[in-house]
Amino acid sequence: MTAKTALITGITGQDGSYLSELLLHKGYTVHGVVRRASTFNTCRIDHLYRDPHDPDTRLFLHYGDLTDGSRIACLLEQVQPDEVYNLAAQSHVRVSFDEPEFTGDTTALGTTRLLEAIRMTGLPCRYYQASSSEMFGATPPPQHESTPFHPRSPYGVAKVYAYWITRNYREAYGLYAVNGILFNHESPRRGPTFVTRKVATAAARIKAGLQDVLYLGNLDARRDWGYAAEYVEAMWLMLQQEEPDDYVVATGTSYSVRDFVEHSFAHLDLDWRDHVRFDERYLRPAEVDDLVGDASKAEQVLGWRPKVRAPELARLMIDAERDALLRNAGSTAPAVPSPAHALASH
Repeated sequence: MTAKTALITGITGQDGSYLSELLLHKGYTVHGVVRRASTFNTCRIDHLYRDPHDPDTRLFLHYGDLTDGSRIACLLEQVQPDEVYNLAAQSHVRVSFDEPEFTGDTTALGTTRLLEAIRMTGLPCRYYQASSSEMFGATPPPQHESTPFHPRSPYGVAKVYAYWITRNYREAYGLYAVNGILFNHESPRRGPTFVTRKVATAAARIKAGLQDVLYLGNLDARRDWGYAAEYVEAMWLMLQQEEPDDYVVATGTSYSVRDFVEHSFAHLDLDWRDHVRFDERYLRPAEVDDLVGDASKAEQVLGWRPKVRAPELARLMIDAERDALLRNAGSTAPAVPSPAHALASH
């Protein structure tokens, strides 16, 4: 069987790194789109790098941005992917209130540019759109594929647009295009400003005596938290089906931010109430109270089931943060840029 080729936008993010690992393990050649920056941002995929002179290299990075439609079209023509995974977005919900126009341009219109480039180039590829539970917003749980959307942030609104434009291209042009409506999924590779990673990092640092206080916003918001490394398998499975469709991916469980904080601190024998303080700056102008996904369709059609829930996830993330602190404490060598940084410049 001929090995497949995949193109991933957002490859340097949490999901992009786990998806790259999965696809490389399955024998794919993987091409990733990287935004140009003055600082290196490939740390999550540096361990996957191989010298481009090696004939067995199967990971390649290209500069590009979803705000540049012509560049996206050129990359599609060059790479000729069998599968396209659109994971790129301005994905921080709180930041989307501060940067609503930028969020719409990248998260919503960026999806249109990518779909239009696929249509115009005529590639017979399969397309995955990273949709979000934030699209449901104020709609009461549990939320499934037929639940009405009621987004409560510019990010959620942009994702609703991206969801519907994906369905429109599927119905209007016959593209194999699917929406993966993923509920909150976390890991040690989560961005440091997202609440779960922020909690895990702070708890480990407090235990090590490196800080004393953690400032958070709404502790009552409830989320369906899963493990990102498991969720990328559901992404891949969606593109292996005979017909394109949309799927919710979730654990079906609900935990509050307070619950996640308590599990994290308890794993280190700490009382979170001694260290956590409220800061209204972290509140959203419009809150989403409770998101709980019903992933029964994904289980029935894809055969996908989650294994890790929030309590296990908190312990997993805490252990990773604690190990990182120990490694950093034992390292005296200066930081050296990874070879992947050079790869990203070509």
